Amino acid sequence: MYSGASNFVSATDTAFVVVIGISVIFLVGITLTMLWFVYRYNKKRNPVATQIHGSNTLEVVWTVIPTILVLVMFFYGWAGYSPMRNAPENAMKIRANARMWSWLFEYENGIKTDTLYVPLDKAVALDLISLDVIHSLYIPAFRVKEDMVPGKTNKMWFIAQKAGNYELFCTEYCGLSHSYMFTEVKVLPQPEFDVWYARMADTTLQKEAAKIPGVRGRQIVQTNGCLACHSADGSKLIGPTFKGIYGHTVVVNTDGREREIVVDDEYITRSIYEPDSDVVKGYTKGMMISYKQQLNDADIAEIIEYLKTLK
Repeated sequence: MYSGASNFVSATDTAFVVVIGISVIFLVGITLTMLWFVYRYNKKRNPVATQIHGSNTLEVVWTVIPTILVLVMFFYGWAGYSPMRNAPENAMKIRANARMWSWLFEYENGIKTDTLYVPLDKAVALDLISLDVIHSLYIPAFRVKEDMVPGKTNKMWFIAQKAGNYELFCTEYCGLSHSYMFTEVKVLPQPEFDVWYARMADTTLQKEAAKIPGVRGRQIVQTNGCLACHSADGSKLIGPTFKGIYGHTVVVNTDGREREIVVDDEYITRSIYEPDSDVVKGYTKGMMISYKQQLNDADIAEIIEYLKTLK
């Protein structure tokens, strides 16, 4: 409570305390009143029931007091909610993409990461995009949550006020691996963030890393959430493991018939662009979306090089 991790914590926690406080007072008060009535008006103490025809004073009291309390709760709730709708003009803009079952964050200089990095004490505005089903981005420590609806761009903003790592996860059930759809928000002091931002955008470093076979491909499958469904160590997840798959023969279901196929460049490209065309036996059709809009042929070539390293 009142951690101060973001600019919305204080108002949200105050509204929570007010609502819970009023609810607890009424719960205790009503419970004690009921117990008193049970004691005072039981058959032994009150053998002859008394008929009460009404009380105008009582009617006014239990109408006016609850109305005032509801307005008080509404005021604190609105005071906490209203500022969340309008981000400052100078806010840093980041695009947050959600898909089953991973996150991808895109920055204005082209950086793509699966972890949200933000600067300390600076307004950050997120454009929330869902690429498949309804998701919901939730950062508990910041007291911010917003649904992500396919075909609609929702927005969220906040100012991180304490450096550190904070949980970020999906709170809308989105399929079998919904519980695995989590990552972190890393809040860095402005100088550290600037260094990270510049380093991630340094094309020289990227070219050096690309010289190592599989490194670039590993980055692509990680930032696009492929490892949420395909393991690299042989364990079974939603989709077939990447380990040792390249060059091996697998049994697939194609248009309702089974056939054997060699996992080569053509098969991998088709599986990424048309994931339901050849479904590996033992796995479910329709669990993967097409990546035609997210990956190009050069990206797929890098992924293939990465798969070749997983002997």
